[in-house]
Amino acid sequence: MGKKRARWVWPVGIAAAGLGSFATLMLRGCWHRRMGWPIRYDDEFSYQVCTDCGIKRLYDDGAFRAYGPYGYDVEKLIARQRVAYQKHIERVEAEKSAKKARSARNAS
Repeated sequence: MGKKRARWVWPVGIAAAGLGSFATLMLRGCWHRRMGWPIRYDDEFSYQVCTDCGIKRLYDDGAFRAYGPYGYDVEKLIARQRVAYQKHIERVEAEKSAKKARSARNAS
């Protein structure tokens, strides 16, 4: 009885995996594989647009790569990036001041 079950379990498992992959592909929507050329927004930011669905993503001209989340509103993407950069600067400044305080304590 174990041998008969083993014959049909393998093909059913393969079919279920294929069906699950297909469902994931259909529910996912656009894969954003065909991005257009970078478009300059202002002196600081550029972005790319998916030619299939129109979603946008910021683009780093220096590194020649897209970065950050996808979105339909470029101004919101830029605002999010500016907030993230400001938080990064604040974190770096806090680490510098903490390092100075530690070195001052160790010196005395």
